[in-house]
Amino acid sequence: MLAKWLTADRVKIVEQTAGWRDAVRLSAAPLLAAGAISPCYVEAIFASHEKLGPYYVIAPGLAMPHARPEEGGITPGLSLLYVKQGVHFESEENDPVYVVVMLCAINGEEHLEMISHLAELFSDEDDFQALIKADTYPALNALIQKY
Repeated sequence: MLAKWLTADRVKIVEQTAGWRDAVRLSAAPLLAAGAISPCYVEAIFASHEKLGPYYVIAPGLAMPHARPEEGGITPGLSLLYVKQGVHFESEENDPVYVVVMLCAINGEEHLEMISHLAELFSDEDDFQALIKADTYPALNALIQKY
C-alpha cells in the first residue's frame, strides 16, 4: 500500500541539506509539484516547529513533518527524502535524521490508512533499521513495496 503513495517521483535521495528547513522544503517539493499541498503547508510546518519544537521527529533518524489539512493540504500524499549525511532538527533524542516522510492527509480515513502502513514499517525493528540505512532508491523501494 505504501507503494501507491511513495512512487519513484515522490522519493528523493540527497547527500546533505543546508539544515532542517531545507530538508522540509526538499521533502515537500514532490507534493508541491503534484499539487497535493500549497506553499502555505510548508510555512505552517515551520511555524509549528518554531512554536512547539520538532514534534514531528518521532524516532531516532526519522521525521514526519506535516500540518493540518486546512493549512494548505489539497489532496492526500506522501513523499520521502533520504539525507545520507543526516540533518539535525533540534531534537536531542532523535537527531540526526536520515529519513523525512512528508505526510498530507485531508480526512481521518486517509490519515489512518497512511499512518497504519507507515506504522507497520516503523514498528518492525529490522525493517526500520534497514530504512534508516537504505541510501539507494532500490533499497528504499524494496522496503516500500513490503508495506
